[in-house]
Amino acid sequence: MFLTTRWSLVVGAAAGAETSLEVLCRQYWQPVYAVARRAGNDEEAAKDLTQGFFEMILRKGTLGLADRQKGRFRTFLVTALKRYMVNEWRRDHAAKRGGSAEPVSLDTELAERVAGDERDLSPDALFDRRWALALLDAAMQRLGEESGRDFAQLKHCLTAERGEIDYGELAGRLGSSEGAVRVSVHRLRKRYRAVIREEVARTVADESEVEEEMRALMAALM
Repeated sequence: MFLTTRWSLVVGAAAGAETSLEVLCRQYWQPVYAVARRAGNDEEAAKDLTQGFFEMILRKGTLGLADRQKGRFRTFLVTALKRYMVNEWRRDHAAKRGGSAEPVSLDTELAERVAGDERDLSPDALFDRRWALALLDAAMQRLGEESGRDFAQLKHCLTAERGEIDYGELAGRLGSSEGAVRVSVHRLRKRYRAVIREEVARTVADESEVEEEMRALMAALM
């Protein structure tokens, strides 16, 4: 059955479900924060904008306007973000927000570290790149949760190029045979690709869009 979990989260967040909102924030805060920084804001101002944006879409019912029949959720979200930033600019950022709980803990140090090679990207391309990185991170976390204790030793193999994996050394560390490790890595890679596809499927309205969105994911990482 086609997976619609991410849109289910949107519906839940629109209805005021805190868990749904938190999951959405964790998935999309890095893209939002990156675009806020690209607009010329320092770290603190970008953090305020990011938190304020998520508070706004909850407070004003913006998520309730999202319609999975009209396109991808990330397209809806980046459009809403641009409108929000224009409105904030017009108000000249006159007052900082306060008094409300943060929807999600923002690891801005991490976001700053991965920003070095993104200076030439447009805001839309930057949002897509951060969306792709967040999606891959979510897939990696899922894989780690469902894998066994050997995952910590094997996860670097998921992004290694051919010839870069020392199976003999891995086998020694894991107390296994080289052949068994090769099989484990092969299965882990295959499962990682499947989980990525599942995560992508959760962000679109129709299964026919998955392949196109997979290509968009790869393009965003180029």
